[in-house]
Amino acid sequence: MRIAFYAPLKAPTHPVPSGDRRVARLLLAALERAGHEVVLASTFRSRDGAGDEGRQRRLATIGRALAKRFLRRHAARPPDLWFTYHLYDKAPDWLGPRVADALGIPYAVAEASLSPRRAAGKWRVGHEAVLAALARADAVIGLNSNDRACVLPALADAARYHELKPFLDAASYAPAEGETPPRLVAVGMMRPGDKLASYRVLGAALQRLRDRAWRLSVVGDGPARREVEAALAPIADRVDWHGCVDEAAVPALLAKADLCVWPCVNEAYGVSLLEAQAAALPVVAGRTGGVGDVVADGESGLLAPVGDAEAFAACVADLLDDPARRRAMGAAARRRIVAEHDIGAAARQLDRILGALR
Repeated sequence: MRIAFYAPLKAPTHPVPSGDRRVARLLLAALERAGHEVVLASTFRSRDGAGDEGRQRRLATIGRALAKRFLRRHAARPPDLWFTYHLYDKAPDWLGPRVADALGIPYAVAEASLSPRRAAGKWRVGHEAVLAALARADAVIGLNSNDRACVLPALADAARYHELKPFLDAASYAPAEGETPPRLVAVGMMRPGDKLASYRVLGAALQRLRDRAWRLSVVGDGPARREVEAALAPIADRVDWHGCVDEAAVPALLAKADLCVWPCVNEAYGVSLLEAQAAALPVVAGRTGGVGDVVADGESGLLAPVGDAEAFAACVADLLDDPARRRAMGAAARRRIVAEHDIGAAARQLDRILGALR
């Protein structure tokens, strides 16, 4: 099939790295691996982070105009299906449903989230647009089990909901060799809000473990760099800052580590957690969102109550103090990623879901 791909929150070609961009690229790769021709429909960002109704209506107007432009540009060779990644109240899809209706083609969505509390709030316009898009959707592919309960009632038919496990290309990651003393690794953008909150929990947790031997590699950068440095100041002598690195460089950094540590404040599921496990690293993370979908607590890592620095520190200490258990969990993590979260299986499942819509 010829598929029009659109990510209203952040296009796969966006210059700033993030988990959202990474998943968009993985979905593109999976669709292409399944043999489909994928066309990037637009790089238009529909996100309104401030809850400005006027801005949301202006974005809707721009989206409608871009939908018309897409139809004109692709009139000679239109797509067979429209595929939107990450649909939610703050970044609705103003293009896809209109194009799909005009062409009479299926409309599919991957990773949709819906917050009932925004039905009458500052994001009411975006919320209504998401409801309309979900009602129109021929298939909704859930990557985060935490989204299911709110999304299902918005669908025309509950049978249109399909679950897909988060995935990556496991072949791109070699099993970690580790270092002495043990090396911890944290991968996360440095921006205000949840990411900064995660770094603060991490700093508070690792400060409690100064009596043990370890070093920490921090991979990421962003506008909250100074605040992150302040959060990790009590352990600054043990931190190696790698900054923002290209996606292709991440496997090599993981290969030198022993344990992935990330508190996951309000995390959807965390691509970095998948990457770490693909490199045979066990994970200590916060139990939130869909993190439990990708980290098997007690098997491929340990999950602590989200935001609880003391509990997080205790989990890290458990794995620092027991190298044999740490290595066994890492091996189990690698096996689990290859068996359940590899791009090959995801490509086949996506192909089955979308093929049934033709």
